[in-house]
Amino acid sequence: MLKAEYQSRGPVPQDVIEAVDLQLPAPAVGQVRIKVEAAPINPSDVLTLTGEYGMLPPLPAIGGNEGVGRIEELGPEVSNLKVGQLVLLPVGCGTWVSHLNAPANKLIPLPEGDPVQLAMLTVNPPTASLLLSEFVDLKPGDWVIQNAANSGVGSYLIQLAKLRGFKTINVVRRESAVAGVPAEGGDVVLVDGADLAKRVRAAIGGEAVRLGIDAVGGESTDHLAASLSEGGVLVNYGMMSRQPCQVSPASIVFRDVSLRGFWLAKWFQKATPAEQMKVFGELTQLIASGKLQTRVAATYDVSQIKEAVAAAASGGRDGKILIVPK
Repeated sequence: MLKAEYQSRGPVPQDVIEAVDLQLPAPAVGQVRIKVEAAPINPSDVLTLTGEYGMLPPLPAIGGNEGVGRIEELGPEVSNLKVGQLVLLPVGCGTWVSHLNAPANKLIPLPEGDPVQLAMLTVNPPTASLLLSEFVDLKPGDWVIQNAANSGVGSYLIQLAKLRGFKTINVVRRESAVAGVPAEGGDVVLVDGADLAKRVRAAIGGEAVRLGIDAVGGESTDHLAASLSEGGVLVNYGMMSRQPCQVSPASIVFRDVSLRGFWLAKWFQKATPAEQMKVFGELTQLIASGKLQTRVAATYDVSQIKEAVAAAASGGRDGKILIVPK
C-alpha cells in the first residue's frame, strides 16, 4: 500500500510530494477499508502544494481532496454498506493513496459507472453548475462567456449550459486548445487576446452576454469584462495566470460590470443539506449515465505521484490528470 505525502510546501509542487509506504490497521468500529479506484489532481491541489490555496491542511499531509473507491472490508458494526460497493470518498480525506480506512457514515454510495469520471464529481462539476446558477438568472438562449474553456470546469460548464439551453462563448489561451472545445458542445471558440471583445461581438452580433466566468486572472479578466453587456456579472474562481484580476474602470464605471468571486468551499459551508443533495443528485445521475464527462489527459499510479503532479501543473495538457492506483 502507498500514500502520496508531503512534509513541506514550495514553489515546485512535484518537488515536495513523494510516494511512501502506507501501513493501515484493521478497520475500527464504524469504519470500512476502501481500495481507491481513482482520484483527480485539481488546480486547487497544486496550489495546496505550493502554499497558495485559501485553505491549507496541517503538515505532514496526504494529497488529494476527492475520489472514489470500492469497499474491501467492513469494520465492526457496519451494516449499511457492502463489500464491492462503489463509494464517493469524504472530501479532503487525502485521496492520493492506494487504500484508506474511512467512517462508514461519511461515505456516499454511488451508482455503477466509470470510476474515473465519477472520481471528479465533488469539485469541478458542482463548481460549473453553481457558476451557471448562482449569479445571473439565465434563460434558455442566453449567452455565457468563459475562459479556460478547455479545463475540467470549462468542459463541465459547456455541457451543463447546453443541457440547460444556454449558449457558450469559450475562450482558450492557445490555438492548439481550440479543436477539442466544439466537440463538447461549445458554440463559439476564440483564442484570448486584447481584441477579444471585438471578436465576441463579431461572432454573436448584438446579442447580450450577461455572465462571464474567469479562471485565469490577470489581463484575461479584463478581456472578459470588456466582452460583457452593460450590467454584466463577471465571476472569478481561479488564478491560472498566477496574476491578480485586472479590470479597466471603463467596464466598471461606464458599463456597470461587476466582479464577484466564487469558492466552492464557502458554498459548502453555507448550503443546506437539501441544497447540496439537489446539486449532487443531479450531477451524479448525469455522470453515471455518461451524459456528463470530461477529457482525461493521463492517469498515474500513486508511485508516479511526482510525474503526475508535474503533468497536472503544466499548462500544455488537454484534459484531467488522475491518480488511478494499480
